[in-house]
Order: sequence, then C-alpha cells, then structure tokens
Amino acid sequence: MIKLMNLVIPFSYTETQLYEAAAKRLHIKVKDIEKIQYLKKSIDARKKPKISVVLTLLLQVKQESLLLKRFSSDRNVQEYIPYVYPIPSCTPSQHRPVVVGFGPAGIFATYFLAKAGLRPIVLERGECVEQRQKDVNLFRKTGQLNPASNVQFGEGGAGTFSDGKLTTGIKDPRIRFVLETFVACGAPEEILYAAKPHIGTDRLIQVVREMRKEIQDDGGEIHFRACLKKIEQKNGKLTGLVYKQDGRDDQIETDQCILAIGHSARDTFSMLYDNGICLEQKNFAVGMRIEHPQHVINRTMYGDEKMRPKDLPAADYKLVVHSTRGHSLYTFCMCPGGEVIAAASEQNHLVVNGMSNYARDGKNANSALLVVITSNELHDFHPLAGIVFQRKLEESAFLAGGSNYHAPVCCVGDFLNRQNPKVFGDVQPTYLPGVSLVLPDLYLPKFLTETLRFGITEMNRKIQGFAMHDAVLTGVESRSSSPVRIVRGKTCESISLKGLYPCGEGAGYAGGIISAAVDGLRCAEQATRL
Repeated sequence: MIKLMNLVIPFSYTETQLYEAAAKRLHIKVKDIEKIQYLKKSIDARKKPKISVVLTLLLQVKQESLLLKRFSSDRNVQEYIPYVYPIPSCTPSQHRPVVVGFGPAGIFATYFLAKAGLRPIVLERGECVEQRQKDVNLFRKTGQLNPASNVQFGEGGAGTFSDGKLTTGIKDPRIRFVLETFVACGAPEEILYAAKPHIGTDRLIQVVREMRKEIQDDGGEIHFRACLKKIEQKNGKLTGLVYKQDGRDDQIETDQCILAIGHSARDTFSMLYDNGICLEQKNFAVGMRIEHPQHVINRTMYGDEKMRPKDLPAADYKLVVHSTRGHSLYTFCMCPGGEVIAAASEQNHLVVNGMSNYARDGKNANSALLVVITSNELHDFHPLAGIVFQRKLEESAFLAGGSNYHAPVCCVGDFLNRQNPKVFGDVQPTYLPGVSLVLPDLYLPKFLTETLRFGITEMNRKIQGFAMHDAVLTGVESRSSSPVRIVRGKTCESISLKGLYPCGEGAGYAGGIISAAVDGLRCAEQATRL
C-alpha cells in the first residue's frame, strides 16, 4: 500500500475527481488505482472564499514496488505499514485488577485488561450512561442536582457531555487503536481520518454503552454507584480497596488498582492525601464561556456565504493572546453549533462547560476563555490548594446567579465597558436551567476579569466580530483540567504505593478524551507486565 500525503483539491469534489487527482500526482493512469482510503482530511480556508481540502490517502495501485522506487526521494509518497496494537493474553492472578473511574482512561484501561483475559473489576461512583443522561437532563430542566450523577461523574467521564472532541497534541501510535475501537463501537468512520475528529455527545453516549457491553462480554465486572473510600496497604504495597455502594461499605482484595478518578473527585484527592499518597500541585485553568452566532464564525473563517461551498461544516477556531501583565488568555474546547451546559457536581457550586451534538447545527458557537492558574495566584503550596481556589470561584458564581443554579451571564459589550448588564441582544444564552445578568467583576478575581478584557479585545483582531457587543459571557468554567497530580514513576506506578497506578486527566497525566484513553492503555500495559 502507498501513502500519498498533502494532496490538495477543491473542497467540493467527486470520487472521479479524487481518483484523477491522485493519478495525476503519481503520474499514472486512473485505471491503475485499485482502491483509495482516507488517512487524513483537513480543510484549508487560507485563500477564502476558495476552500480546499488537504488529503493523506492510502492507495492500492498496480506495480506498487516500482512506483515506490520512482518516488523514493519524494517525502509525500511512502510505503504504508499498518500499525497493530498488541494486547497480550495473560494468566489471571490470585486477585483481579481493579479500575477506579470509568471515564476515557478507565474505560480503555478496563478494555485492555478484559481483552487480556484478566477479568477486571470497575468501581464507578456515578451511574451508567443511560441513567446519567436522564440525571443531566433533569438538572438542566429543573436545577435538581444529583451529586453522584452529573456532567462530571458517571460512565464515560466528563468528556461524554462535551463535544466528543478527539483532537490531541500528543503523538502516540496507540491513538489509532483508540479511534478504531470507537468506530467498532458505533462512532462515525470519519474520525479515523478527519483532522479535527469529533463524535458528538449524542453519539458518544451510544459508543460508551457499546464499549461497556464488550468489556462485560470479555469478563469485566462493572459496579456503578460505587465510590472509593479507602485504600488498604501493607509494607508499602496495595492490599485492597474499601468502597461504598448504595449506602453499604464493601471491600475488594487486590494488589493492582488503576486509579482513573477524573479531575472532579475532590473527596478522593483528600482521602489519598490523608493516606499518605504523594500529591503535588499542577497548573490548571479557569475562566468563562463565550457564545457567538455560528454564522459570524463561519463568515470569518470561510468568507462570504454566497461565494463559499454550501456543505462546509460549522467552523471552529483556536486562539491565544499573551499579555505583558503576565497572564495569557486562550480558547479551549470550542464547540461549533453547540450550547453551554450546567456542569456542577457539588451542591451550591456553579460550573459551566460546552457541549455539541454530532451535527453541530445549533445557532450559537461557544468556547472556553481560560487563564492559567499557578501557585503564584494561589499564594499557597499545599497540594490541594487549587481545589480550594476552584471551589471559591464556583461558590461565588452560584451566589451571583441567584443561588438556584442559574448562571451569571453578561454581554461582551457591557463587560468591556464595565457597565451593569440589563438586556440581551441578538445572541441568546443557551445555558439551562436559567441565567441572571451579572457583571463578572462581582464574582471573579480582578486578574481574571482584566485578562479577559484584554484577551477578548486582542482576539477580535484575529476574528472580526469576536468582541461583538451582543456576544454572551457565562461563568464560571473551572473544571477544564485537574489542579492536582498524583505523582507516579516511569512505570506509571505511584511513588508512594506499589500496585497503585494513577491514570488519566484527574491524576494529572492527560488533557482530553484521546490523551486520557492512551494513558489508560499505557497504565494497563504496565500493570500486566508485573
């Protein structure tokens, strides 16, 4: 098979035009190409309104070896060697391995262990994804929060109720296996080649459910509503776990635990600290969500609607600006055609996040606007100081919104002009169960509001209309990343306790669905080598 990279063709093309373009690039006849598969597909809008796609293709052609020799000096034409992810066949030990947490890291760690024949046991504090979806919808309609089943806690983790984004900054061959597993469980096949793949919350729920069923078919055992309460140890080695399920304490004897608890398991972080597990601060980020009309973003990124192709997807963006005052502002988890959602997991705390479905067909685009928080802002070096900071912001936002899970919102124009907000303009906030007009200065620290004012103004230089008066700011986004790292060594094992494998985003070793899933696989690999 031949890998052909950087083939540029117009956005709207037919299969015939694709074959013709590939044949022309390789100086062969169309009939010599037997099959074409996509390996990567990205949109190039730099010369808008002329929109192109940049393709990496996998070709099956006649006389491949001769063709490869002819293009031996061309970096864009290579032999394709498929990657096969190895899962060993293991002999079960006396005690079954336990995975705590069933988000992306926990799911893929469990998937690996189940396929390896080790019959893992999962402890997930939240509900199965079907019940979790009902609990999330109830919260958004009524403001009735279930602290054990919400956007943060439950099967699939926090990423389930987002955009299902699968973009990542890491380079790892395991990524292909993760994507292929998603597709095998019902995700759209295009995630295998899209430059910015996403599944969408509506489809990701189904994928998570199918992965659970496959794990169970392979001998995995999953306990929902099972919250880890204690780690038992002897002579520096893990010996067991105590958990509470449906109001009753229970115990599992085990010498291997993959700890994939997620970034919002604050009570578990406290328990680990009290049990002598080494934790440390790590940088994290907080900020707000900004909403624009999706058509404004489309026009800026793609050009005039009358001139561009009709079937372009909802446009996204990624921005960062640096302030001379020491703080930077960057966009994160941009959700085209999405909505801002209620993401609290604790009573009397208010948290927001972004979500979109696969179609991304909502009226508004939204993105987090985040500022990095370090020990300089915390004025405290305690490992859990970041959690204290997050909680203070969430409590302030809860009070500002009216103490009923209504979110404090403000038009960008009012915020930039330091005016008390009174009415909405053309952009209606999507957050449920409701909103209250509040100037962010009333509940956010000054360094945050000033960085937001500077950053939004600067971002408007990059995307015309970004600082439009009617755009809506919703606070507070405080769970974009973990403020804690559970320290581990080169073998992914806790430096404090043999047999404990801190894993994923909550442990401080990932940042998104893909990197968390890869870290879950990495930890499972290490656990099976003992």
